[in-house]
Amino acid sequence: MRLKKQKRHRKAVRFYSTCFGFREPYKVFCDGSFINHLIVHGLTPADDSLSHLVGGRVILFTSRCVIGELASLGESYAEALEAANLLMIVICDHEKRVQVDACIHSLMGESNTEHFFLATQDFEIRKKFREVPGVPVIYGLRNSLFLEEPSLNQREFVKSAEEKRLHMNESEYEKIWKRGRKEKLTSGEEDSTYVEEVFAKRNRNTSTRAVGVVDKVGFKKKRAKGPNPLSCKKKKQNAGPSAKKNQGGIAKTVHKKKRSRKRKRDQETKS
Repeated sequence: MRLKKQKRHRKAVRFYSTCFGFREPYKVFCDGSFINHLIVHGLTPADDSLSHLVGGRVILFTSRCVIGELASLGESYAEALEAANLLMIVICDHEKRVQVDACIHSLMGESNTEHFFLATQDFEIRKKFREVPGVPVIYGLRNSLFLEEPSLNQREFVKSAEEKRLHMNESEYEKIWKRGRKEKLTSGEEDSTYVEEVFAKRNRNTSTRAVGVVDKVGFKKKRAKGPNPLSCKKKKQNAGPSAKKNQGGIAKTVHKKKRSRKRKRDQETKS
């Protein structure tokens, strides 16, 4: 079971590394609830636990708003506050302390350009940032850490971005149209056919995308083949009815040709 969990986590990290450009050392942003969870369940040192989770070196970060929230919670979170002061601090540019979810949103934005892993125990924050493309979410369950699998929204975002890279957009079509028109005008030829070809190709591509036609080569399925003829014995040829008749006729003629030999005695000896 533990091996399956590690494979699932490695697969998720590989997805974010390939599609969003995450690289080592991985940056993990920890809020107050996650820091307190690590201390309560003895998951220390935290960098070792998280590096084992993501399969690489990590650097832990927090913000002044998170530290301010831990300070306001009283003595029950004193150890978590002390541990948070030892982490790297991200400058959030907030003059006054704001809510943790608002602080995290200001740091990561809509695309998480800094490539942060978000470590939190707050379910609402996890649910909110699960829909943001490129934000891996880490949480703890008792004495174990888990990395959530990429959500459906994140996978759809990657798929649409890949389709955009494969097809030309409107600005690229306009550049081609202008370039072709300029070349035709300099050469003195009419550019109506060229323009029609360009726009026909654009309409064809957009129609295929709208209908959802897959423009990939369809490979034939492998079917069961017959046995190897070299490894099979040859079939014995059965004699047909005509051959049997011929054999019967030959036997009769042979039988007719045979004559019974009679011994001839000389009459002289008899006399």
